[in-house]
This record gives sequence, C-alpha cells and structure tokens, in this order.
Amino acid sequence: MAVERSRSSGRPTLDQVASLAGVGRGTVSRVVNGSAQVSPQAKAAVETAIAELGYVPNRAARTLVTQRTDSIALVIFESGERFFGEPFFGRIVQAISSGLVERGLQMVLMIAQAPHERQRLEGYLTRQHVDGVLLLSLHGTDTLPAQLEERGVATVRAGRATNPEPGCYVDADNRGGAREAVAYLRRQGRRRIATITGPLDMAAGIARLDGFRDVVASGPVAQGDFSEESGAAAMAWLLDHHPDIDAVFAASDMMAAGAMRVIRERGLRVPDDVAMIGFDDSVIARHTDPPLTSVHQPIEEMGREMVRLLLAKLDGPDPGDCETVLTTRLVVRRSA
Repeated sequence: MAVERSRSSGRPTLDQVASLAGVGRGTVSRVVNGSAQVSPQAKAAVETAIAELGYVPNRAARTLVTQRTDSIALVIFESGERFFGEPFFGRIVQAISSGLVERGLQMVLMIAQAPHERQRLEGYLTRQHVDGVLLLSLHGTDTLPAQLEERGVATVRAGRATNPEPGCYVDADNRGGAREAVAYLRRQGRRRIATITGPLDMAAGIARLDGFRDVVASGPVAQGDFSEESGAAAMAWLLDHHPDIDAVFAASDMMAAGAMRVIRERGLRVPDDVAMIGFDDSVIARHTDPPLTSVHQPIEEMGREMVRLLLAKLDGPDPGDCETVLTTRLVVRRSA
C-alpha cells in the first residue's frame, strides 16, 4: 500500500516506513540501528522506503535504544597554532574522519592545551556524550587514558605511553626508523653526526633519540619540540658548540626544514658540508632545498588502524591490551 506524504504530514515516522516497505516496525528499527538480523530483501525494501520518504532517524530515541551516541571524540593535546601548522595532524585527522564516516559515526574534534580546556574536556568525555575516544599527542605520564577506561569509555591513543601503562595504542616504529636513518648516514661516510630531538616527554621523541643512540652512542644532542622554530634554534646551538658536525638527524621534517635554513644562513651547504635527514616524509620534505631525505611513517594507516581498534572495542568483547606498531622506511632525497 502506498503511503502518501503531504506538506502537512510533518516528519516521516517509523510506522510510515514500515507500511511502505511492507514489513514490521521492528524490522525497520533493526535496519536503522544496523542490526545484522534482517534479511537482504527486507533490508533493501526498508532502505528504499527510507529514501522515498526522506525518513531521518530520531537520534535521541535511537540513543535510548542502542545506548550509543554515534559520536567519537578525537582529542589533540597541542595548541591550535601547532595543530593547524603541522602537516602530521591534518593527514591523520583526515584518515580518522574518513574511517568514522564509513561507519556512520560523527567525529567530535577537541583541542586541549590550557588547564581550563583540559578540565572541560574531562567533564565532557563520558558515555553520555561519546561512544569512544581517540587521543593524539599525549605528553608525559598522562592519566587521562586510565580515567576514561575506568569510566567505561573505549579509548585508543596514538603512540605508546611513556610509562608501562596498559591500553590500546597505534604507533610507528620510531626507534627503528631513527636507527635506519642514522645508520645510513654512517654508511655515507659521515663521522660527526648530531641529532635534534623531539619533546622528551613524548614517547615518539624518546624513541627517536633511542634510535639515534643505537648507532651513535655519544654524538651531540640538541632538544627541539617538533616545530620549525625549535629546529632552527637547535641547529644554531649545534653549529656554535659543535662546528665540526657533518650530519644531523632531526626527529621531524619541520625541525629539519628550520635547521636547513640556519645551515644556509651560516654559509654552509646541504649535503656537502652537513647532510640532513628528517622524520615523517611529509609534503615539506619534497619542497625543501634540496629535497629532504626523511623517514616515512604511514600516518594515514595509523589513523585508520586507530579507528579499527576502537570500533573493535565498541563492537565486541573488550580485547584488553592491544598494541599496533607500523613499519617505517627511509626515503632518500638529495639532502643526504
């Protein structure tokens, strides 16, 4: 039986969809809520009726039935300036967003650095507001992942914890990638190799320094924070205090770009006087002068894997500890 709609009929109802599809109200509800307990024929009929009527599920009612909000929070613990300025964040956020959209989930992006921002997000991250949380750029021994798990909020973080804290994470092989980069410089005949580290309150910064130390036990070390400005300042310090260095491994492409600028300002040449290797293999690496040799980390794959692990926690029994470490590779360009 056809169901007529008019301007005065208002928002289409579940009953109207069921009538048009020739199925029961419960079948429509199961299709809308993504249940697998529906025959392909019934599912197709319901989807056709939904499209014809322009039916939009009542999100609040659906939440009451499924105990789901269909929202995932992506929390980034950096300043807005850094978030919008560094290519890493844009690439991983895009991958995460695409993965969530495929599952019909919405992403709630939260940037938190100041104490009042942190306090507000801790109050928001409950099962009443989000189904799960993805965490990016954690610093130090942050207790937030453990707090969220205690509340029953599924959580996956990018990067392993700096302490042996259990939980789900996705990471690149930061130590192995750094080790490969510095070993390459050694094979190229470089003998006085320095490094510019990332933040040493982050697992990635620590691991990349460890990879450097695996090859060069006592080379010069200058600390940065992944930003271009910190790379420039660190390079100036290295040239002032260790003018004989002939190669630098920078723990990010942004820092490498800043370091290369200082090398040129000092009248030196890359790679003739100082070879340079970065980390990330970002778009920056292809546009420096000369193009930057860099450790490629699979950023988009990291984002997709974070979504996969989180959805696995939401869809089935909690897998407990779950750790994914993705491989890296060295991309050689003219800077080394």
